[in-house]
Amino acid sequence: MAEPGPAAGENGVGGRVVRVGTRRSQLARIQTDSVVEMLHELHPDLHFEIVAMSTTGDKILDTALSKIGEKSLFTKELENALERNERETPLDAVVFHPKNCGKTLSLLPEKSVIGTSSLRRAAQLKKKFPQLEFRDIRGNLNTRLKKLDEKEEFSAIILAAAGLKRMGWENRIGQLLSPEDCLYAVGQGALAVEVRAKDQEILNMVSALHDGETVLCCIAERAFMKRLEGGCSVPVAVSTMLKDGQLYLTGAVYSLDGSDSLKETMQTSVNYPQQNEDGPNDDVQHVGITAKNVAGQAQEAAENLGVELASLLLSKGAKHILSVARQLNDAC
Repeated sequence: MAEPGPAAGENGVGGRVVRVGTRRSQLARIQTDSVVEMLHELHPDLHFEIVAMSTTGDKILDTALSKIGEKSLFTKELENALERNERETPLDAVVFHPKNCGKTLSLLPEKSVIGTSSLRRAAQLKKKFPQLEFRDIRGNLNTRLKKLDEKEEFSAIILAAAGLKRMGWENRIGQLLSPEDCLYAVGQGALAVEVRAKDQEILNMVSALHDGETVLCCIAERAFMKRLEGGCSVPVAVSTMLKDGQLYLTGAVYSLDGSDSLKETMQTSVNYPQQNEDGPNDDVQHVGITAKNVAGQAQEAAENLGVELASLLLSKGAKHILSVARQLNDAC
């Protein structure tokens, strides 16, 4: 997950107080405030109380994300169920040291050091830019940018473009990486509102914020990741697109140095009408996502797409690539 969105829940709408949990980082608060603002416009009679908390990923800053051994580093303290809504660009962005302003990765001097905490980004970019060096960098966006600007350690760092835009720092984006350059992370750019699975009142309330395209893309991406048993400790990447009722999913797995990889694209129709009547599958979750305003058949098709694409890669040797990557990462 790129930076996780806020979690909502408490005693339901009837209590007139809705507590919204969030990470303490500036970006998390900005994202939380945007969701709360939308909910307040829809429910002006409710009081939304924002509760900031520190997560496992916030507390452990001296260890690479891929080595902590916990899949829910930034969400475990907030998790119960998952809702998706509108999605910012999922692309990765390059932020350059001031001395390299105006350059691109291909124009940086040989042996330039690029900072990233993502095995996915490093694996792909090592293959495309073998002349560059990639080094781990941790901390929130403010911390990473400070390390970049005030020290000479990094020539550039790779961040999610969505986070930079939400912080109002779009002007720091020196280069956007297309999916041809770097496939992005599962769910990157999508805001998540996590809700207790049985809290129907809150589920109904946040369902109004759903974006149907984002829901289907994220279901496909998450199903792909789940079937591969992926996570922060292995390089798994995706790209999705919905066009003319067809959902396209590109998925890939990489060795740590990017020298070995598998990449395939599949598509499926998701052109199903939304049923107005509540049915027995009205509250069915697809890979942790409950989307009441998106056709159930479309969600099922998206999930099947992710599973089938992952199965195709597994049949071609993805399990071996990921197993070796996981072992090497643990040994480093």
